[in-house]
Amino acid sequence: MTRGAAPIPAFSTSDLTIEYPPHGASGAFVAVHGLTLRLEPGEVLGLLGQSGSGKSTLARVLSGAAFTGRGGGDVRPQITGGEATVQGYRMRGIRRRKLSRLTFGVGHLAQDAAATLPSTLTVAEIVAEPVLDRDRRYDRAELETLVATMVDSVRLPLTVLTKFPYELSNGQRQRVALARALVFGPALLIADEPTAGVDATVRDAVVDLLGELQRERAFSALVISSDLNVLRRVADRIAVLHQGILVGLGTIDEVFDDPRHPYVAGLAAALLGDPASDEDENDDDEYDYESEPGEHVSEN
Repeated sequence: MTRGAAPIPAFSTSDLTIEYPPHGASGAFVAVHGLTLRLEPGEVLGLLGQSGSGKSTLARVLSGAAFTGRGGGDVRPQITGGEATVQGYRMRGIRRRKLSRLTFGVGHLAQDAAATLPSTLTVAEIVAEPVLDRDRRYDRAELETLVATMVDSVRLPLTVLTKFPYELSNGQRQRVALARALVFGPALLIADEPTAGVDATVRDAVVDLLGELQRERAFSALVISSDLNVLRRVADRIAVLHQGILVGLGTIDEVFDDPRHPYVAGLAAALLGDPASDEDENDDDEYDYESEPGEHVSEN
Protein backbone atom coordinates (compact mmCIF):
# COMPACT_ATOMS: atom_id res chain seq x y z
CA MET A 1 0.00 0.00 0.00
CA THR A 2 1.27 3.46 -0.88
CA ARG A 3 2.03 5.59 2.16
CA GLY A 4 -0.95 7.82 2.89
CA ALA A 5 -3.31 5.83 0.67
CA ALA A 6 -6.75 5.06 2.05
CA PRO A 7 -7.21 1.44 3.23
CA ILE A 8 -9.07 -0.85 0.87
CA PRO A 9 -12.62 -1.40 2.18
CA ALA A 10 -13.67 -4.92 3.12
CA PHE A 11 -16.36 -4.45 0.52
CA SER A 12 -18.02 -1.60 -1.30
CA THR A 13 -21.02 -1.42 -3.58
CA SER A 14 -22.02 1.37 -5.93
CA ASP A 15 -25.56 1.53 -7.28
CA LEU A 16 -25.61 -2.28 -7.10
CA THR A 17 -28.60 -4.08 -8.56
CA ILE A 18 -28.98 -7.85 -8.19
CA GLU A 19 -31.57 -9.80 -10.13
CA TYR A 20 -32.79 -13.38 -10.37
CA PRO A 21 -33.27 -14.44 -14.00
CA PRO A 22 -36.57 -15.89 -15.27
CA HIS A 23 -37.03 -19.54 -14.43
CA GLY A 24 -39.95 -21.87 -14.97
CA ALA A 25 -43.18 -19.92 -14.75
CA SER A 26 -41.50 -17.13 -12.78
CA GLY A 27 -40.31 -13.94 -14.39
CA ALA A 28 -37.18 -12.01 -13.51
CA PHE A 29 -37.06 -10.64 -9.98
CA VAL A 30 -34.95 -7.71 -8.76
CA ALA A 31 -33.83 -8.50 -5.22
CA VAL A 32 -31.50 -5.54 -4.54
CA HIS A 33 -32.03 -2.09 -6.04
CA GLY A 34 -29.25 0.47 -6.49
CA LEU A 35 -27.38 -0.29 -3.27
CA THR A 36 -24.43 1.89 -2.29
CA LEU A 37 -22.70 0.63 0.85
CA ARG A 38 -19.19 0.33 2.27
CA LEU A 39 -17.61 -1.76 5.03
CA GLU A 40 -14.33 -0.53 6.45
CA PRO A 41 -11.47 -2.82 7.56
CA GLY A 42 -12.12 -4.15 11.07
CA GLU A 43 -15.69 -2.82 11.14
CA VAL A 44 -18.79 -4.84 11.96
CA LEU A 45 -21.82 -3.81 9.93
CA GLY A 46 -25.24 -5.17 10.81
CA LEU A 47 -27.79 -5.70 8.06
CA LEU A 48 -31.40 -5.55 9.20
CA GLY A 49 -34.58 -6.26 7.28
CA GLN A 50 -37.54 -8.57 7.03
CA SER A 51 -37.71 -11.65 4.85
CA GLY A 52 -37.60 -10.84 1.16
CA SER A 53 -35.65 -7.63 1.71
CA GLY A 54 -32.59 -8.90 -0.18
CA LYS A 55 -30.31 -9.62 2.78
CA SER A 56 -29.37 -13.19 1.90
CA THR A 57 -29.10 -12.38 -1.79
CA LEU A 58 -26.54 -9.72 -0.96
CA ALA A 59 -24.69 -12.18 1.29
CA ARG A 60 -24.46 -14.75 -1.49
CA VAL A 61 -23.09 -12.22 -3.97
CA LEU A 62 -20.55 -10.60 -1.63
CA SER A 63 -19.30 -13.97 -0.33
CA GLY A 64 -18.97 -15.39 -3.84
CA ALA A 65 -21.42 -18.21 -3.03
CA ALA A 66 -23.71 -17.00 -5.81
CA PHE A 67 -20.97 -17.72 -8.35
CA THR A 68 -19.66 -20.99 -6.91
CA GLY A 69 -22.99 -22.63 -6.33
CA ARG A 70 -22.43 -22.78 -2.55
CA GLY A 71 -25.69 -22.37 -0.71
CA GLY A 72 -29.14 -21.15 -1.56
CA GLY A 73 -31.12 -23.01 -4.23
CA ASP A 74 -30.69 -23.61 -7.93
CA VAL A 75 -31.50 -20.13 -9.25
CA ARG A 76 -28.44 -17.91 -8.92
CA PRO A 77 -28.64 -14.14 -8.54
CA GLN A 78 -26.84 -11.99 -11.09
CA ILE A 79 -25.38 -8.50 -10.90
CA THR A 80 -27.28 -6.53 -13.53
CA GLY A 81 -26.34 -2.99 -12.55
CA GLY A 82 -23.67 -1.07 -10.69
CA GLU A 83 -20.60 -2.57 -9.05
CA ALA A 84 -19.58 -4.63 -6.04
CA THR A 85 -15.96 -4.89 -4.93
CA VAL A 86 -14.92 -7.33 -2.19
CA GLN A 87 -11.38 -7.33 -0.81
CA GLY A 88 -10.32 -5.46 -3.93
CA TYR A 89 -11.97 -7.92 -6.36
CA ARG A 90 -14.71 -6.75 -8.70
CA MET A 91 -17.57 -9.23 -8.41
CA ARG A 92 -19.27 -8.46 -11.68
CA GLY A 93 -17.98 -11.00 -14.20
CA ILE A 94 -15.34 -12.33 -11.78
CA ARG A 95 -13.19 -15.14 -13.23
CA ARG A 96 -12.82 -18.52 -11.56
CA ARG A 97 -9.20 -18.02 -10.50
CA LYS A 98 -9.93 -14.67 -8.85
CA LEU A 99 -13.06 -16.10 -7.27
CA SER A 100 -10.94 -18.84 -5.67
CA ARG A 101 -8.63 -16.21 -4.20
CA LEU A 102 -11.59 -14.18 -3.00
CA THR A 103 -13.33 -17.06 -1.23
CA PHE A 104 -10.06 -17.90 0.54
CA GLY A 105 -10.24 -14.51 2.26
CA VAL A 106 -14.00 -14.36 2.84
CA GLY A 107 -15.76 -16.62 5.33
CA HIS A 108 -19.44 -17.28 4.72
CA LEU A 109 -21.70 -18.51 7.51
CA ALA A 110 -24.91 -19.28 5.63
CA GLN A 111 -28.22 -19.05 7.42
CA ASP A 112 -28.76 -22.81 7.26
CA ALA A 113 -25.10 -23.72 7.88
CA ALA A 114 -25.67 -25.52 11.18
CA ALA A 115 -28.63 -27.50 9.85
CA THR A 116 -26.82 -28.62 6.70
CA LEU A 117 -23.51 -29.86 8.11
CA PRO A 118 -22.58 -33.11 6.31
CA SER A 119 -24.21 -35.82 8.42
CA THR A 120 -21.70 -38.52 7.47
CA LEU A 121 -18.62 -36.53 8.50
CA THR A 122 -17.17 -36.00 11.96
CA VAL A 123 -16.63 -32.51 13.32
CA ALA A 124 -12.91 -32.78 12.53
CA GLU A 125 -13.69 -33.74 8.93
CA ILE A 126 -16.28 -30.97 8.55
CA VAL A 127 -13.89 -28.24 9.69
CA ALA A 128 -11.06 -29.67 7.57
CA GLU A 129 -13.16 -30.10 4.42
CA PRO A 130 -12.67 -26.57 2.97
CA VAL A 131 -8.90 -26.99 3.29
CA LEU A 132 -8.85 -30.38 1.58
CA ASP A 133 -11.19 -29.13 -1.15
CA ARG A 134 -8.40 -26.75 -2.12
CA ASP A 135 -5.42 -28.99 -1.48
CA ARG A 136 -5.77 -32.75 -1.03
CA ARG A 137 -2.04 -32.97 -0.27
CA TYR A 138 -2.19 -30.58 2.68
CA ASP A 139 0.03 -31.86 5.50
CA ARG A 140 -2.24 -33.98 7.71
CA ALA A 141 -0.47 -33.28 11.00
CA GLU A 142 -0.62 -29.54 10.33
CA LEU A 143 -4.27 -29.85 9.37
CA GLU A 144 -5.11 -31.72 12.57
CA THR A 145 -3.51 -28.92 14.58
CA LEU A 146 -5.40 -26.26 12.59
CA VAL A 147 -8.73 -28.03 13.07
CA ALA A 148 -8.18 -28.51 16.80
CA THR A 149 -7.21 -24.85 17.13
CA MET A 150 -10.37 -23.74 15.32
CA VAL A 151 -12.63 -25.97 17.41
CA ASP A 152 -11.01 -24.64 20.58
CA SER A 153 -11.38 -21.07 19.35
CA VAL A 154 -15.17 -21.43 19.14
CA ARG A 155 -15.20 -22.64 22.76
CA LEU A 156 -15.96 -26.30 22.07
CA PRO A 157 -14.19 -29.17 23.88
CA LEU A 158 -11.84 -31.18 21.69
CA THR A 159 -13.89 -34.27 22.48
CA VAL A 160 -16.40 -33.12 19.81
CA LEU A 161 -13.82 -33.71 17.06
CA THR A 162 -14.87 -37.34 16.70
CA LYS A 163 -18.60 -36.68 16.99
CA PHE A 164 -21.15 -36.40 14.19
CA PRO A 165 -23.56 -33.44 13.81
CA TYR A 166 -26.57 -35.42 15.10
CA GLU A 167 -24.72 -35.93 18.38
CA LEU A 168 -24.46 -32.17 18.98
CA SER A 169 -26.91 -29.52 20.17
CA ASN A 170 -28.06 -26.75 17.83
CA GLY A 171 -25.71 -24.30 19.53
CA GLN A 172 -22.76 -26.67 19.18
CA ARG A 173 -23.53 -27.27 15.49
CA GLN A 174 -23.59 -23.51 14.91
CA ARG A 175 -20.16 -23.21 16.53
CA VAL A 176 -18.84 -25.97 14.28
CA ALA A 177 -20.21 -24.10 11.26
CA LEU A 178 -18.50 -20.94 12.50
CA ALA A 179 -15.18 -22.77 12.93
CA ARG A 180 -15.51 -24.05 9.38
CA ALA A 181 -16.24 -20.54 8.05
CA LEU A 182 -13.16 -19.15 9.83
CA VAL A 183 -10.73 -21.98 9.08
CA PHE A 184 -8.74 -19.93 6.55
CA GLY A 185 -8.48 -16.92 8.86
CA PRO A 186 -10.53 -14.69 6.53
CA ALA A 187 -10.27 -10.92 6.51
CA LEU A 188 -14.04 -10.72 6.07
CA LEU A 189 -16.82 -12.81 7.61
CA ILE A 190 -20.34 -12.70 6.21
CA ALA A 191 -22.68 -14.22 8.80
CA ASP A 192 -26.28 -14.68 7.69
CA GLU A 193 -28.63 -14.99 10.68
CA PRO A 194 -25.93 -16.47 12.95
CA THR A 195 -28.50 -17.34 15.65
CA ALA A 196 -31.02 -19.03 13.31
CA GLY A 197 -32.19 -22.32 14.80
CA VAL A 198 -30.24 -21.75 18.01
CA ASP A 199 -32.10 -22.21 21.29
CA ALA A 200 -32.94 -18.96 23.03
CA THR A 201 -31.02 -20.09 26.10
CA VAL A 202 -27.70 -20.10 24.21
CA ARG A 203 -28.41 -17.39 21.62
CA ASP A 204 -26.60 -14.66 23.55
CA ALA A 205 -23.58 -16.95 23.99
CA VAL A 206 -23.32 -17.47 20.22
CA VAL A 207 -23.58 -13.73 19.57
CA ASP A 208 -21.01 -12.94 22.25
CA LEU A 209 -18.66 -15.56 20.81
CA LEU A 210 -18.92 -13.95 17.39
CA GLY A 211 -18.02 -10.59 18.90
CA GLU A 212 -15.09 -12.05 20.83
CA LEU A 213 -13.66 -13.77 17.75
CA GLN A 214 -14.01 -10.59 15.70
CA ARG A 215 -12.07 -8.60 18.29
CA GLU A 216 -9.40 -11.31 18.70
CA ARG A 217 -8.85 -11.82 14.97
CA ALA A 218 -9.63 -8.26 13.82
CA PHE A 219 -11.62 -9.33 10.77
CA SER A 220 -14.35 -7.24 9.18
CA ALA A 221 -17.86 -8.64 9.42
CA LEU A 222 -21.25 -8.26 7.81
CA VAL A 223 -23.77 -9.69 10.28
CA ILE A 224 -27.23 -10.20 8.83
CA SER A 225 -30.15 -10.50 11.21
CA SER A 226 -33.81 -9.71 11.59
CA ASP A 227 -33.20 -9.44 15.33
CA LEU A 228 -32.14 -5.96 16.39
CA ASN A 229 -30.94 -7.26 19.75
CA VAL A 230 -28.34 -9.38 17.97
CA LEU A 231 -27.05 -6.41 16.01
CA ARG A 232 -27.02 -4.17 19.07
CA ARG A 233 -24.55 -6.57 20.69
CA VAL A 234 -22.04 -6.82 17.83
CA ALA A 235 -22.46 -4.10 15.20
CA ASP A 236 -20.68 -0.76 14.93
CA ARG A 237 -23.26 0.44 12.39
CA ILE A 238 -26.40 -0.97 10.86
CA ALA A 239 -27.90 -0.81 7.39
CA VAL A 240 -31.63 -1.36 6.91
CA LEU A 241 -32.97 -2.96 3.74
CA HIS A 242 -36.64 -2.79 2.74
CA GLN A 243 -37.83 -4.40 -0.48
CA GLY A 244 -34.25 -4.44 -1.73
CA ILE A 245 -33.64 -0.74 -1.07
CA LEU A 246 -31.32 0.79 1.53
CA VAL A 247 -33.58 2.86 3.80
CA GLY A 248 -31.35 3.45 6.82
CA LEU A 249 -27.62 3.62 7.58
CA GLY A 250 -25.68 4.66 10.67
CA THR A 251 -25.34 3.68 14.28
CA ILE A 252 -28.44 2.11 15.80
CA ASP A 253 -29.23 5.32 17.65
CA GLU A 254 -28.74 7.44 14.53
CA VAL A 255 -31.00 5.24 12.43
CA PHE A 256 -33.87 4.99 14.90
CA ASP A 257 -33.67 8.41 16.55
CA ASP A 258 -34.16 10.12 13.19
CA PRO A 259 -35.87 7.65 10.80
CA ARG A 260 -35.95 8.85 7.20
CA HIS A 261 -38.22 6.13 5.77
CA PRO A 262 -41.71 4.93 6.83
CA TYR A 263 -40.47 1.36 7.31
CA VAL A 264 -37.68 2.53 9.66
CA ALA A 265 -40.13 4.83 11.43
CA GLY A 266 -42.40 1.83 12.01
CA LEU A 267 -39.51 -0.15 13.46
CA ALA A 268 -38.54 2.79 15.66
CA ALA A 269 -42.10 3.15 16.94
CA ALA A 270 -42.24 -0.57 17.69
CA LEU A 271 -38.99 -0.32 19.65
CA LEU A 272 -40.51 2.48 21.71
CA GLY A 273 -43.65 0.41 22.35
CA ASP A 274 -46.07 2.47 20.25
CA PRO A 275 -49.16 0.22 19.78
CA ALA A 276 -50.12 2.06 16.57
CA SER A 277 -46.91 0.82 14.95
CA ASP A 278 -48.09 -2.79 15.02
CA GLU A 279 -50.91 -2.00 12.61
CA ASP A 280 -48.54 -0.08 10.31
CA GLU A 281 -46.04 -2.94 10.23
CA ASN A 282 -48.74 -5.49 9.49
CA ASP A 283 -49.60 -3.55 6.33
CA ASP A 284 -46.16 -4.49 4.96
CA ASP A 285 -46.14 -8.14 6.02
CA GLU A 286 -47.78 -9.46 2.86
CA TYR A 287 -44.85 -8.28 0.78
CA ASP A 288 -42.03 -8.59 3.27
CA TYR A 289 -42.54 -12.25 3.93
CA GLU A 290 -42.52 -13.25 0.27
CA SER A 291 -39.42 -15.38 -0.36
CA GLU A 292 -36.94 -14.36 -3.00
CA PRO A 293 -36.53 -16.77 -5.90
CA GLY A 294 -33.93 -19.40 -5.06
CA GLU A 295 -33.87 -18.36 -1.39
CA HIS A 296 -36.40 -20.76 0.07
CA VAL A 297 -34.03 -21.58 2.94
CA SER A 298 -32.20 -18.28 3.17
CA GLU A 299 -34.71 -15.79 4.49
CA ASN A 300 -36.95 -16.65 7.44
